[in-house]
Amino acid sequence: MTGNGVSFKGDCQSAASVLNGSMDNWFSTLKAALQAMANVEEMIKIGGVPVMTLIVFAETGLLFGFFLPGDSMIVVAGILTSANGERPALLDPWTLTLSLTVAAIVGNELGRWLGAKFGERVEQWEDGWLYKRRYLEAARAYYAEKGAASLVMARFIPVIRTFVPFVAGMGKMPARRFFVWNVTGAVVWIGSLVLLGHLIGDTPLAKNLGAVTLGVIFVSFLPVLIKAGKAWLTSRRETRT
Repeated sequence: MTGNGVSFKGDCQSAASVLNGSMDNWFSTLKAALQAMANVEEMIKIGGVPVMTLIVFAETGLLFGFFLPGDSMIVVAGILTSANGERPALLDPWTLTLSLTVAAIVGNELGRWLGAKFGERVEQWEDGWLYKRRYLEAARAYYAEKGAASLVMARFIPVIRTFVPFVAGMGKMPARRFFVWNVTGAVVWIGSLVLLGHLIGDTPLAKNLGAVTLGVIFVSFLPVLIKAGKAWLTSRRETRT
């Protein structure tokens, strides 16, 4: 069928070509951003909000996402929402906050569903490169200690935040109760870190993002280090008695 000298088949082929080109460009951008992951600032500049949204979703929803950058990426992104000297603001703070918050909520919901559906099977897995049983056990202990509040508090603890929703699903936490704590945790986590970065953004600290990144990573892992230190001291005392 033709109309005005243009075939319908030709239009479809042209649309498909444009769509394929757009997908190729998107995947190329994603690949470049992931390759630049060691440099958080470079990764953000390459991938922008879409790639960061995907990373937050994967880190909070998929067990193998525990190694992805979380707190440091969000703070650096928040810094890039403020202009500093000759550097303009590269990101809109509201778009960034909304996108990452939604990703964090949806990711945790997926984690809960996976835990409820496949938790018993995952417990039988052997340790591998992308899965460590000790992470699941640590999240279970944290969830048992903090209860539903762990869905807020664990947001600020790397690795644990990936596994806590899964453990909550294994424990059959009611979906409505989980959702309330999930949303609260996502809003507090993303909102506070973006705000922190935004406030740093127009200060001299923003000119040394490497130091800021290392500082955020250190502070993020501090609770883990403190707990490991306490456990080590306790085991030492028990050994002596």
